[in-house]
Amino acid sequence: MQKEYILSGFGGQGLMLAGVLLSEAGILEGKNVSWIPSYGPEMRGGTANCAVVVSEEPIGSPIVDNPDTVIAMNLPSMDKFEPMIKKGGLMVFNSSLIKRAPKRDDLRYVAVPANEIAEALGSEKVANMVMLGAMLKADGWVTTGSLGKVIEKKMTGSKAKFVPLNLEAIKKGEEIAG
Repeated sequence: MQKEYILSGFGGQGLMLAGVLLSEAGILEGKNVSWIPSYGPEMRGGTANCAVVVSEEPIGSPIVDNPDTVIAMNLPSMDKFEPMIKKGGLMVFNSSLIKRAPKRDDLRYVAVPANEIAEALGSEKVANMVMLGAMLKADGWVTTGSLGKVIEKKMTGSKAKFVPLNLEAIKKGEEIAG
């Protein structure tokens, strides 16, 4: 079995990090993974997305044209990637920034007020972790337990103090999708 993901939004929303963490969680679970970033011309505020493939078998191609699952942090991302999702697939969208309903009726949707949740936790910077927690709960292919272990492993030194905040953000995302 193989799952293909696209995580998308504005530059600076932490989607590249979320994709790397998803990839490393998949590796921790013994799966094969690929991760490909894509950036707009701007450093911050431009478009950014990454494609992640997580598979039990060797990955034939890292290119994702028809993802199983999409995270859309903003409306341009929803507009761009919603038409590409496989029938029956999943879109997790940030209802803090996306104020319209999705267009397709053959997909599963999870609306996550990621910015509001992150602000309530004390840092808007963890909106990406809220979204990732919701996606992993709804998708079920990679576990949030593995994601938590990756975060604990990667956030060391001066960043170690942010581990509890990130883990709480993931938990809040799980609760929304639960």
